[in-house]
Amino acid sequence: MVEVPWVAGWTTLEQSESPSTRESRVQDCVALGLPTCRSCPLPFRGCHRDMVILRAGLCPGLTAEMIQLLKANSIATVVDLVSSDLEEVARKCSLSYKALVAVRRVLLAQFSAFPVNGADLYEELKSSTAILSTGSESLDKLLDSGLYTGEVTELTGAPGSGKTQVCLSIAVSSSHDLKQNVLYVDSTGGFTASRLLQLAQTRTGDEEEQVEALQRIQVARVFDVYKMLDVLQELRCSVSQQVLSSSGPVKVLVVDSVSAVICPLLGGRQAEGLALMMQLARELKTLARELNVAVVPTGIEVELDIGSCGILDESPAASGEGC
Repeated sequence: MVEVPWVAGWTTLEQSESPSTRESRVQDCVALGLPTCRSCPLPFRGCHRDMVILRAGLCPGLTAEMIQLLKANSIATVVDLVSSDLEEVARKCSLSYKALVAVRRVLLAQFSAFPVNGADLYEELKSSTAILSTGSESLDKLLDSGLYTGEVTELTGAPGSGKTQVCLSIAVSSSHDLKQNVLYVDSTGGFTASRLLQLAQTRTGDEEEQVEALQRIQVARVFDVYKMLDVLQELRCSVSQQVLSSSGPVKVLVVDSVSAVICPLLGGRQAEGLALMMQLARELKTLARELNVAVVPTGIEVELDIGSCGILDESPAASGEGC
């Protein structure tokens, strides 16, 4: 059995996934020729599914034929390629060394971090930031004029407090009033097209305008954190490849809700839930900054009581129970 090392962004999954989900994931790894821990008696330590898989269109020059040749030599992820000896890869795969160098240079630029001075960042912020109204004067006032592109604005509250209604209102306001595209990620099943239409009808009686507003709202239904991460990565890739909708790029990303996919993984000593939560938060922040999108995730309100000895006593919501 091949030992799978721990890499940032990988997660332990053994205790948090169903047997069918685990089997599906193992089959994905087998199909890609990647190592798995199917027979390992210890908790599963990592999975390539949480890393960026090489695929056609990920960057210029990375063709389907090249990917097939790389996969045949156990190079299936971005990390595999950028950490390989390209001269040896070119010889084994019968590929152009110059083409491999060019692809690696682009991948490093796309997935690596480079230092930028504060003055440049501030100038970029001033030139790229836009303020989008939520459609509610009181909420805009609370948010200092509205939603800021490039930032994450989280809405939290108890179950049934109206978070989904606020999200639907933001989506309609952005699509109708501001003529902006919206991606609505629904993980609770609370999204309803009829309610969205009702909100659009409150803004205009023209059926054509209502249809145009609804067409600017894309909906993705996801019910586990892995699918949510896939959707967010697809959004980033579509923008990097300039695969945009006819009416322009997405400017508002609504995620309702983060808690629905994270809470089942929290509680007890399930460290993988915390790792996934951090990975999801990082992905949302990265999307907001890189794509200049206003990101609006929702979460369940959590209460923590501090004991007399300074030890945190977790409430059911904090421990992941009852989420």
